[in-house]
Amino acid sequence: MSSSQVEHGRNGRPGPLSVLAGLRNARELNVLLALIIVGALISFATPYFLTTNNLMGVSRAFSLTAIMSIGMVMVIITGGIDLSVGSVMGLSSLVTALCFSAGLPMAVAIGAGLLVGVGFGAVNGLLVTAIGLPPFIATLGTLSIGRGLMYVVTRGVPVTPDVPDAFTLLGQGYVGPVPVPVVIMIVMTVIFTVLMRRTRFGRHVYATGGNEHAARLSGVKTARVKMIVYTLSGTIAAFAGVVSFSRYLSAEPASGFGAELDVIAAAAIGGASLSGGIGSVLGAVIGAALTGFIANGVVLMNIDTYAQQAITGAVILIAVSIDVLRARGKRG
Repeated sequence: MSSSQVEHGRNGRPGPLSVLAGLRNARELNVLLALIIVGALISFATPYFLTTNNLMGVSRAFSLTAIMSIGMVMVIITGGIDLSVGSVMGLSSLVTALCFSAGLPMAVAIGAGLLVGVGFGAVNGLLVTAIGLPPFIATLGTLSIGRGLMYVVTRGVPVTPDVPDAFTLLGQGYVGPVPVPVVIMIVMTVIFTVLMRRTRFGRHVYATGGNEHAARLSGVKTARVKMIVYTLSGTIAAFAGVVSFSRYLSAEPASGFGAELDVIAAAAIGGASLSGGIGSVLGAVIGAALTGFIANGVVLMNIDTYAQQAITGAVILIAVSIDVLRARGKRG
């Protein structure tokens, strides 16, 4: 059995390596090397890339994508997909803003925003497990519902209520030189990496995606596992929406539009297999960092910003193609 299988194999068994040592996993190592190479190339092209202010700024910029990729990669590992995360993020931001507009306490506003994610995630899970809809169709439907609700409520007008200073710290504050969203991203990465590698739940997630029928025969309650990961994905996306509102203090009708594509891209670049059973939280976060570096480099080097999507798409194709070719070589 390869080291990759030990960490992220389809048998769902946890690897013996720690979080940091897990970088030896081939998929994670590949994307980390790509991140280092891209960073080096950009730093040679412009002296502004390696400044503290820029690195902290780009880290905060991709932190929300990275946070949402944590929930997404768990869904992908089970063999599913969650297209609704962008709409959930935007709707959560809107609900939080509306609660502040109504004069409700900060805790209630944040809780209401998170409940949006819990509700959408649970609905996604029920549609997939109880009704048996394909995840693509189920989450495409909830994506449209969430986006439609935002436009119905706002009528296309941003919501910009007054908020307490304590709330702004969530999106605008710093811990030393590090933005709070980056700290949140790091903490969540560690927590969910341990959850996926060191717990029975994590083993069941990998087992469900690797071979659902075999996992069910082995006693894994695969429907419950899927319900949990979809609910977690929705909740994490909603939390990202709350942080986003805290940062910008405005709930835009188009908030979160297209974010699901960036999140899926981060997971795919990080080595997650869309067929299920393979992937890691750490890989997805590094994938988000890579796309963030590319976006920042495009701006710093005065490249046409419209080329950013093309460059990111090329990176996705290259990363996934390398992974497919490596897997084909192992089978050969």
